[in-house]
Amino acid sequence: MSFNNLDTLYRQVIMDHYKNPRNKGSLEGDILTVDMNNPTCGDRIQLQLQVEDGIVKDAKFQGEGCSISMASASMMTQAIKGKKIEDAMKMSTMFSQMMLGEEVDEEGIDLGDIQALQGVSKFPARIKCATLSWKAMEKGVNEG
Repeated sequence: MSFNNLDTLYRQVIMDHYKNPRNKGSLEGDILTVDMNNPTCGDRIQLQLQVEDGIVKDAKFQGEGCSISMASASMMTQAIKGKKIEDAMKMSTMFSQMMLGEEVDEEGIDLGDIQALQGVSKFPARIKCATLSWKAMEKGVNEG
């Protein structure tokens, strides 16, 4: 597949997650809730995680922001559901490396749709948009 076709496909995946976000909403019960914002861009997110026995049983988000921020939150919540906390944190590290333009060794972890965001690394002003939900997840896990 040529670079232009791949770029177009990635843009379509991002726009699909933005227009049809997965896991948007809220959770009830014993959950971790983290509120974060990106004052530079105006993005804000509330991430909720239901963690049982070291596994992310469910993940939801609410918020508003640019297409990159909201698509990233949609992709992240979809990717971490059902994963061990350690694997979700590995994914976060891999995502941060990808945003820094570094080569990512997927170590048996499939990033799926998240790979569509790799082009964001070329736009430093947008990296904080893409990483907001991931930072919220890390904060929730580390403080929870």
